[in-house]
Amino acid sequence: MKQTIYIIIGAICVTLGAIGVVLPGLPTTPLLLAASWLFYRSSPRLQRWLLNSRLGIYIRDYERRGGMRKTTKVWVILLMLTMVTISIVFFIHNRVVDWVVATAGVIGSLVVIFKVPNAKE
Repeated sequence: MKQTIYIIIGAICVTLGAIGVVLPGLPTTPLLLAASWLFYRSSPRLQRWLLNSRLGIYIRDYERRGGMRKTTKVWVILLMLTMVTISIVFFIHNRVVDWVVATAGVIGSLVVIFKVPNAKE
């Protein structure tokens, strides 16, 4: 049962990570890293598939450098906060949802700043 749940969540992470390649604000690398970990725990075949796919370049780059480049972090945070701002200003018309989205954007930025390791230069 646990294996099936990991595979389903991993597939969702891969899907969202793939969307994040073209949609600014959706973090590609962390989602793909999560998918890789989930597949590692549940299906080595799926993990090999992910690492050898076109999306695998994000994981290999992260592993090779030991983290994310500082300039990439800055761009990720700027894009994330830009998308949050656009969503709040133009698309969301509910104060409670505004606060939820804003809070998620701030938390996401803090995670990128403090939890995602910097690449070894």
